[in-house]
Amino acid sequence: MKICGQAIRKIRREKDYTQEYMAFEMGISQKAYSDIENSKVKMNIEMLTKISEILNIRPSEICGISHKCGTEDYEEKYQDLLNYIERNNIYVPEKFTSKKNLTDEK
Repeated sequence: MKICGQAIRKIRREKDYTQEYMAFEMGISQKAYSDIENSKVKMNIEMLTKISEILNIRPSEICGISHKCGTEDYEEKYQDLLNYIERNNIYVPEKFTSKKNLTDEK
């Protein structure tokens, strides 16, 4: 999660936005926003989406799954999902089952 906060700070500074501006746009205090950048709060999808909209970027530019934003292990959950699909004979196109293809698309 620390990577996410660092990425937000870097992008915000590149755009020459202040923490006060970001906080105002999000409808939160500057302290609450500072806590986001300092990784003192858990990032959720709503927060990530709002920050992305303000910065005019894609959420993945802030915190991609490869960075394991938060405490969840996405790769393990992805593999569990693939195993479930396979056990239940659910068809999945090959491009979604190959790790090589997933990394190639980035």
